[in-house]
Amino acid sequence: MKKLERRLTLASVVAISIGGMLGSGIFVLPGLAAAKAGPAVWLAYLLAGICVLPAALSKAELATAMPTSGGTYVYIERTFGPLAGTISGLGLWLSLLLKSSFALVGFGAYLLVLADVPIKAASIFFLLLIVVINITGVKKVGKIQLYIVSLSVIGLLVLFVLGMIDFDPTRLEPMLPNGTGGLVAATAFVFVSYAGVTKVAAIAEEVKNPDKNLPIAMMLALGLVTVIYSLGALMLVIHVPLSDLSTDIHPIYTLANTLGGKLLGMGAALLGVITLSSMANSGVLAASRFPFAMGRDKLLPAIFKKIHPRYLTPSAGIIATGAIMAMVILLLDVEKIAKLASAFKVTMFLMVNLCLIVLRETGVGWYKPRYRSPLYPGMQIFGILSGFVLLAYLGSFALMGLGLIILVGVATYYGYSRKRVSRQGVLRVYGHRPAAFLLYRRSRSEQHETVTYIPDKPADLDGSLPDNADVVVPLFGKERSPEMLVEMATALSSGGMTEVVHLQEVPDQTALDDMLTDEPTVISLNRRIQAMAEIRKVEVEFDAAVTHNLVQTVQEISEQTHCQWLVAGWDGRSGNGLFVSNPIGWLVAHIDSNFALYKDNGVRYVRRILLALHPGQTNTEYLLAADRVARFYQAELTLLRVIPEDSSPEVRKQVADSFNEALLLCQSKPNKMILAGNPVDVITEQSAAHDLLIIGTSRSDNWRDLLRLSSKDVLAEKAACSVLRLTIR
Repeated sequence: MKKLERRLTLASVVAISIGGMLGSGIFVLPGLAAAKAGPAVWLAYLLAGICVLPAALSKAELATAMPTSGGTYVYIERTFGPLAGTISGLGLWLSLLLKSSFALVGFGAYLLVLADVPIKAASIFFLLLIVVINITGVKKVGKIQLYIVSLSVIGLLVLFVLGMIDFDPTRLEPMLPNGTGGLVAATAFVFVSYAGVTKVAAIAEEVKNPDKNLPIAMMLALGLVTVIYSLGALMLVIHVPLSDLSTDIHPIYTLANTLGGKLLGMGAALLGVITLSSMANSGVLAASRFPFAMGRDKLLPAIFKKIHPRYLTPSAGIIATGAIMAMVILLLDVEKIAKLASAFKVTMFLMVNLCLIVLRETGVGWYKPRYRSPLYPGMQIFGILSGFVLLAYLGSFALMGLGLIILVGVATYYGYSRKRVSRQGVLRVYGHRPAAFLLYRRSRSEQHETVTYIPDKPADLDGSLPDNADVVVPLFGKERSPEMLVEMATALSSGGMTEVVHLQEVPDQTALDDMLTDEPTVISLNRRIQAMAEIRKVEVEFDAAVTHNLVQTVQEISEQTHCQWLVAGWDGRSGNGLFVSNPIGWLVAHIDSNFALYKDNGVRYVRRILLALHPGQTNTEYLLAADRVARFYQAELTLLRVIPEDSSPEVRKQVADSFNEALLLCQSKPNKMILAGNPVDVITEQSAAHDLLIIGTSRSDNWRDLLRLSSKDVLAEKAACSVLRLTIR
């Protein structure tokens, strides 16, 4: 099983990275952080962004060397071994669900402004809704986040512009009422606000030119969000008294209410509800993948690696994530949740910097990143040292929580995982060797390589599909007879190759890399199609792919193969979608190739073909396509035109003359038939005497025409034989 996702541009990657960060960091935490740093809270956000920079650069490099889903967990597990992988997997899981937990608490606080509801009750109710959404795999919820992020950024910038009107720098004095210790403590506290900057590293395989776009996107996103956070914190301490701000968990509402009154405040509260709910949903989606990945790697019980048979989502991981989040919301206050989340995230970023140093210094043969972090190793050493400093200032509660997770991870590994895994990390293999040898080995890595681990690179259709396929057939899994559909597609071909791609669309909750194993049904399908190709003596290639976006995947396959025809199964009922159980009529108007829809009514032997010509239709490609199908099956082709019953003799003669011109284009020497009456009734009646009915769609038809109940839809439903509907570009 392979995958084919649309290639993400620089702008898309920047938007995703910003979407991973913007949320509770500005909507919830500034007030609590101001209690520690005072008016210098804006500087705490700036320093936190600087401390995140080394990890962002390191993850950009690691992602181009190991472009697989899992991100930080994979890097740590492959570098330091399964024990560290178990601990880091649990830590990353908790950091994400903790961040989502205080986002939900913030959601409740902003909702309280709009409606008189208890904060925790509202948070728990919405959490249950999110869990249900993620289990059932409701599609494209994640896509809405990009629009929400845009709305949030615009709303915040408008608010900040209003704040600049009455800017009084004297309100920043004294800048550091709690000294530098308070500033560092606030920096550590808000560190988790930047957790999403490296989110795009986990989708490195989807990024166009990742060696260039990935680091640029991370830096742009980090810079933009740092400016938003710092500017927002500055506006808050300028316009909101510190005594009020220090306990405020809906500070953006307070700022808007101060600057523009109740109406602007209500708008800011609504913005907070929308942004934080979206962030919480995406957090649950991302967090649930960690227990799934650990279950797959045998670091957690097998129940966590199971995919829901109906919804194709990691349901056990989602339920476990939701249950822990509920306990966190009910038992801990916002400050403790944020401290724990920051502690786990600081530790994971610290480990990422260590990973890069170990992999570079060992000179492992498979480690060949296309992008290299600048200022190595100084940048990584700064990230490690600053991480230890921030951990020290997070306080005993956060350190105790971190220690507890380490103990749980160690116990899980030795009690369950150790006897089930045999992998060794890079450090275990090379760590006992003297540093001088490691440096020597690194310099000789091009001449002498000993590969101890070859990372699992995701099978990717990008670049593996032929670029000269004449016909492409996407299979969606519910075709009546895939072999007959592929056979019909080869009949349309001009003698070139036919590319068949079995597509499985999975929810955003399920990582593509977790679905790459070919199922028995796909293996059987490949065997049957190849058998058909051997009998028919045609060239057919078969691939299977998983995707999060069926429409864009089909479009990209069409573009990548430069095909002449795209042929898909059709149920004949446009109201339920043109494709088999897939309403993607948008494709019909957007793909560049000719398009054919085949409605299989169970006919297996094509001996008589009826081509229903529209009056005045002169498209030679349409006639030639029908002629190729007839010659492929060695079938009798009949050209039919239906004219009104009251047609004059002159009209009948014109139709007959045009028929004679059409006959000259065809090599199969078709019959001609001119009948009078209602077109639908006449064609339906004649279909009983034929095995295949070919109908057409004009160039001007758009997706709205295709989705409404047209005469072609009625013909497809009433026809007594199979139907092939052609759209010529």
